[in-house]
Amino acid sequence: MVLVPTTPPDVPDRPSVAERAAACVAPSPGGLRERKKRARREALVDAAQTLVLDRGLDAVTVEDICAAVGVSPRTFFNYFPAKDDAVLGLEDFSVRPDVVAAFVAGGPTGALLDDLEVVVADVLAHEVVTPERMARTLELVQREPHLVARHVAWVEGHRAELVEMLVARRAVRPFVPDPELLALVVMSLLRASTVEWQQRGREGEPVDHLPGVVDQLRALLRDTRAPDPAAT
Repeated sequence: MVLVPTTPPDVPDRPSVAERAAACVAPSPGGLRERKKRARREALVDAAQTLVLDRGLDAVTVEDICAAVGVSPRTFFNYFPAKDDAVLGLEDFSVRPDVVAAFVAGGPTGALLDDLEVVVADVLAHEVVTPERMARTLELVQREPHLVARHVAWVEGHRAELVEMLVARRAVRPFVPDPELLALVVMSLLRASTVEWQQRGREGEPVDHLPGVVDQLRALLRDTRAPDPAAT
């Protein structure tokens, strides 16, 4: 089902996600060494994905990927623990420390869903993934069912980090629903933004579609609180 972006009528002139995220902290540029590491990592991902799309997952080895990039297996394992991680382009996603600090302190807006939106936007905006690479990843997951389990395990591995952040906010603002449930909401927003981006022809970046996804969630929550006329 396509999520159609809407603007909630009861929140006029709501600041954009970018404006709220920027209010937390401006990103710091990486050094030359970090840029070189990033470039090599991306080259490994691109090679792994291209080879697997051409030959199939089982027919590609770590040595094949290394040969395509011109690095040793030892270098490969400095970046990825296993072949599947390179094929999926998996890396630890994280929220910038200043964004976490602002969220835990009850900000940046004080409204929980708005603040969760800023957190999700920060993750999406700082994932260095080109539209082409993300499209290949989605295609690979569809073609290689084995990769689904690895991706699910990766997602689960990051849930604890989100729960910890939400528990910390609850200590400051007691009215925070179950952190476990909210962590699932965050993961769902990440996934839904990517799906929406794909369904809309990969227009812009996944983070550009987050506001529409959140607005759909707001509309759903308002609708579930209203009585169903058909039930009366």
